[in-house]
Amino acid sequence: MTEPDANTVDDPEQVETPDAEGDVVSADDAAEKIADQSETPKPTCPEDVLWLRGEFGKARFTVDVANTRDSRAQGLMHVESMPASKGMLFVYEFPREVAFWMKNTLVPLDIIYADERGVVQSIHANAVPGDLTPLPGEGLIQYVLEINGGMAKALGILPGTQIQHPAISNPAWPCS
Repeated sequence: MTEPDANTVDDPEQVETPDAEGDVVSADDAAEKIADQSETPKPTCPEDVLWLRGEFGKARFTVDVANTRDSRAQGLMHVESMPASKGMLFVYEFPREVAFWMKNTLVPLDIIYADERGVVQSIHANAVPGDLTPLPGEGLIQYVLEINGGMAKALGILPGTQIQHPAISNPAWPCS
């Protein structure tokens, strides 16, 4: 698996993505909706909800989990559009070097690489659809989150941001 190279969009307002209602909005507008949610994490974490927290505050995404070899290989290939608050969490059995690519992927993605505690180590922004260039994470990675291209910048997600999800076995930000 790999991601595209430096063909990125520097201005997140240029990246358009459908929101939960299917309307096309800029990444900045979508990020504002995601970050402004007043809901806080529940004591128990649902499998389809992922939270991020950092200097920007908190953001909630609905995620599909890819935790098998086949589901990780399929990823978001052939997905024509994705709501702004949607993503996919890739879960590996143990920390490892990983690289993603965009083969058969139709939408630009931000690929967020996290360590065994769910702490973001690196981000590849605006991965280019169809690009076969390997996009490695930095260090040993156990979790990878894919969201719409431009969202990480629009939200302020940076290395050090913490992920909360029940698949993270020894999290920096536990569910309860």
